Amino acid sequence: MTLRIGNASGFYGDRFDAVREMLTGGELDVLTGDYLAELTMLILGRDRLKDPGAGYARTFLRQMEECLGLAHERGVRIVTNAGGLNPSGLAEEIRQLAGRLGLPVRVAHVEGDDLTARHPGNLAAHAYLGGFGIAACLKEGADVVVTGRVTDAALVTGPAAAHFGWGPKDYDRLAGAVVAGHVLECGAQATGGNYAHFQEGDVRRPGFPLAEIHEDGTAVITKHPGTGGFVDVGTVTAQLLYETAGARYPGPDVTARLDTIRLTQDGPDRVRIDGVRGEAPPPTLKVGLNRLGGFRNEVTFVLTGLDIEAKAALVEQQMAEAMAKSRPAQVTWDLVRTDRPDASTEETASALLRLVVRDPDQEVVGRALSGAAVELALASYPGFHVLAPPGKGTPYGVFEDVYVPHSAVDHVAVLHDGHRLPVPPAHETLVLTTVPEPPLPDPLPPGPTRRAPLGLVAGARSGDKGGNANIGVWVRTDEAWRWLAHTLTVDRLRELLPETAELRVTRHPLPNLRALNFVVEGILGEGVAAQHRFDPQAKALGEWLRSRHLDIPEALL
Repeated sequence: MTLRIGNASGFYGDRFDAVREMLTGGELDVLTGDYLAELTMLILGRDRLKDPGAGYARTFLRQMEECLGLAHERGVRIVTNAGGLNPSGLAEEIRQLAGRLGLPVRVAHVEGDDLTARHPGNLAAHAYLGGFGIAACLKEGADVVVTGRVTDAALVTGPAAAHFGWGPKDYDRLAGAVVAGHVLECGAQATGGNYAHFQEGDVRRPGFPLAEIHEDGTAVITKHPGTGGFVDVGTVTAQLLYETAGARYPGPDVTARLDTIRLTQDGPDRVRIDGVRGEAPPPTLKVGLNRLGGFRNEVTFVLTGLDIEAKAALVEQQMAEAMAKSRPAQVTWDLVRTDRPDASTEETASALLRLVVRDPDQEVVGRALSGAAVELALASYPGFHVLAPPGKGTPYGVFEDVYVPHSAVDHVAVLHDGHRLPVPPAHETLVLTTVPEPPLPDPLPPGPTRRAPLGLVAGARSGDKGGNANIGVWVRTDEAWRWLAHTLTVDRLRELLPETAELRVTRHPLPNLRALNFVVEGILGEGVAAQHRFDPQAKALGEWLRSRHLDIPEALL
């Protein structure tokens, strides 16, 4: 008995047609959609300030206008976190839509994640709930289940627990579903999207992934026939490393042991996941806090031709004098040397000097900055121009996570008829400890090496968790793993990525995946919404690492 769960959204703004593609492309039992991220919660919080009835992903409602009848006709149940900050509001909108369409669709939703009232000063404070509220809705006959902030993997564990009758202590089965859910949650990232070895397949329009889940918790990751992209051990490995850390992957239902995962190619576009072991969840739930941090503005000066550093020094001094009265709380300058000597085009002869200012007062980063920059138009370095004129200061957000006991949250399944079913918290919990580092393979014997980019032998994927970033690096052969495990140490990573030199970096080996996962603390400041660095979600940090050169054994090249 197999449960086929597909995904049609990895973020708020993902491909609109994916819902229809997944419903018409092949057999499916459940269709999920993940619309929430740390930044999305802030955006929805600002929406709710303007309209108390807002706070959910409006895109999903438009998708249901097109496809709710199709899902009902095909018997596919819908599970989504598109409810955001207002799951009851979205659920009611879908009920009204079903009524207008004449569809006998039962819509349920999950509540209890909203802790904003307990955290004053925040736009949104939401606990990450598990999948058993979703399971309760489905077991009571819901055709559509809307949630707020649940873990991304809960969109898969909930339907699996309902379908197979798993209980809270079926840790290995639940952990298998968590792993499958983590692979599905980012949509096309599992089918060749954003993939280090993207040239190995046609990824112009990757299909969305689905998981064939079995009663024992094992799964096969695949996609509908005839869709673009590809599914192999590499694409699945890359997604498994995305936004994770060490051997333990904690969640509200179970702690999945990532060091037990086995991946096997099970045919074209099919990867089997088995061997996953689970442990009791930790005693606390993560709560994401989103608040406004102040206002920011930026201007990018274009410096062309000769004397780039002298031109940069001049405009920095002029801007400092012009802003002396307003004195923004934070002022950051970055000179990006995109220029080349004796360049054949003006663009390739130019460098970019980026100024970012932040302050609690919008006026300080708005009119004060724009006035200072514009007034230099005829009075600064030769060739003065900017990429775009600075506008008004815009608000930026700050993300922080805190932890509360399971009992602090009233997890409730609200059924289609309004009946409310309390979802009990985890009865068994486990305080997480560090897993001893696994034994590493013997290093490769000495031999000739060549200076070359790491990416010739390794893939990577990176992402954000609050102010931290992770970089997962993996290789595809045992010989390459013998080299990587002993070569890419924390010290070597700091040498290759100098931005990490003063930060705390932790390395987590995952031999089953032939992978190393690095967590770099604080590199993203106060999170993506604060835009601390030019790649605020660390999406390309892994690709930067792959481009760095080191001595690689010729046998691997």
